[in-house]
Amino acid sequence: MVITSEFESALTRAVAISLYTWRRAETDDPIDDEERHGWWGDSYPPIADDRIGSRLWLLRRVKLTGATQRDAEFYAAEALQWLIDDGQVLGVAISSEKADSSRLNLRVVLTIPGGATLEIQPSSSWQVIYAV
Repeated sequence: MVITSEFESALTRAVAISLYTWRRAETDDPIDDEERHGWWGDSYPPIADDRIGSRLWLLRRVKLTGATQRDAEFYAAEALQWLIDDGQVLGVAISSEKADSSRLNLRVVLTIPGGATLEIQPSSSWQVIYAV
């Protein structure tokens, strides 16, 4: 499969929405207050456990440590798993880079059907200062 600019744009939008919209916190996630956030429609998904967004927002007030970096990569992979489940891509590889003491940059590499890869490095406007 050839990566057209239209297909690349669609995947880039899907990654941005998946990573930077707030998925509802799990019942055992540590939260600052009673608000679990997330889209209300996730309470009644047409497909069981189908949810939108990521839990990266949970890291907004934590110190940037190795554990935070691992959590960010886990949350990103969790948020993008639907691309594999729905057959849009064959694989998702997440890596992160600590840019400074309060910034972590994510990098996403998608393997599309046919074996080609598409690297998505979210722009700084997508990333959140103080963790991700």
